[in-house]
Amino acid sequence: MNIDRSDYRWSLLWIICLNSEKYCNSAVWDPMITTLPGLYLASVGVIKPVVWLVDLTGKVVCSTAMLRFINLLFNCGILYLLYLIICKLHLKEKTKTASRRVLSALSLSTFPVLYFFNFLYYTDAGSTFFILFTYLMTLYGCHKASALISVFAIFFRQTNIIWVAFCASTVVANKMDETWRTEQSKKKDDKSPCQIPFSVSGVKRVMRFLLEFLTTANHVKAVMLVAWPYILVAVGFIAFIVLNDGIVVGDRSSHEACLNFPQLFYFFSFALFFSSPTSLCYHRALRFIQNLKKQPLLYLLITGLCLLLVWKFTFVHKYLLADNRHYPFYVWKRIFQKHEVVRFALIPAYVFAAWNFMDTLKSRSLFWSLALLVCLLAATVPQKLLEFRYFIVPYLLYRLHMPLPSLTRLVLEFLFYTAVNAATLYIFINKTFQWPNSPAVQRFMW
Repeated sequence: MNIDRSDYRWSLLWIICLNSEKYCNSAVWDPMITTLPGLYLASVGVIKPVVWLVDLTGKVVCSTAMLRFINLLFNCGILYLLYLIICKLHLKEKTKTASRRVLSALSLSTFPVLYFFNFLYYTDAGSTFFILFTYLMTLYGCHKASALISVFAIFFRQTNIIWVAFCASTVVANKMDETWRTEQSKKKDDKSPCQIPFSVSGVKRVMRFLLEFLTTANHVKAVMLVAWPYILVAVGFIAFIVLNDGIVVGDRSSHEACLNFPQLFYFFSFALFFSSPTSLCYHRALRFIQNLKKQPLLYLLITGLCLLLVWKFTFVHKYLLADNRHYPFYVWKRIFQKHEVVRFALIPAYVFAAWNFMDTLKSRSLFWSLALLVCLLAATVPQKLLEFRYFIVPYLLYRLHMPLPSLTRLVLEFLFYTAVNAATLYIFINKTFQWPNSPAVQRFMW
């Protein structure tokens, strides 16, 4: 029975809320689990009314199928939320895009890493659902509702506070965009706030603007009046950290923060791979080469910085090296461990992946892009463990904000995701194995 080991941590909660002492033999506390009980509370909220309505009895109440059904419900909600977010974000694009919006939402709902865990009792489906719900409410300007929903997201995974901060940051970014446009119009500057100034003078101009904005009382007051619900959530989360003496609620020895900067490169590569049907094209590759020719010193400096970060800040978690059930184990073993030089040889690919990431988002404003990058750094760099599940939310946010792809590209993306899903499910079901010191059946998974 392949249930996440966190399934049993809150067994006591199940006994209290579902009177499941009739059906469960014992309650076991697993100190290795590090997340709050959001998934279990949601399960109680769904299953207990069902028990009352249809008078369920016996082992079916706490059965594996019943628990996994919760994530299937979340997946249906994710599909609907994706569609609503796409409609909101791409409202000003060309007409006759209804079919593309529907297909884009359907394709993203089958995003392989997320789709796989919809069939297991993991926190990813619920966590993603509440973060998308939070962001949708932010887009509609319902900030009180957004902040309230974000609390549920944090109860599924504490690190979701970063994406709550992103939602709040988009509110601040909108205020900055308005102020920036006003100032540039006064200066009769033709440059749009959507353009990211890579020049030294451009960076200085943006930094000066940020400093002035954040130290001007009227601007700060305007932001506070809109973003105060998110500030309350942040204060509550800080209180939780103080009382808990940290963000982790279980095994802290295996979840220590570090400056693992290559995690950002792994994410960019991950995003490039899964967005290839919608983001890669001949013209974009040609434009990258042209940029290299125009600004060779800039890209040389970026490459040098990447070399330094890979050399001095690469960390490998013991779980990555020990658990051969998960795909990152084989990515690390068959690519990164082939030779010491490999991790440096991949840097040009990292640079292109990062450039492709930013280029596909060039239609977004400067300050929105800065907010996303800061939150992306906060979500990836402190993580010592290479775990593809941590990339689900940032990837979906990235893909949602790309210009709406053509119907052909969306079909290719859907077929690509379907092929990956079919392969992973086939391997999970049919390619089982056993560890030498354990009789339990082991399965390959994301």
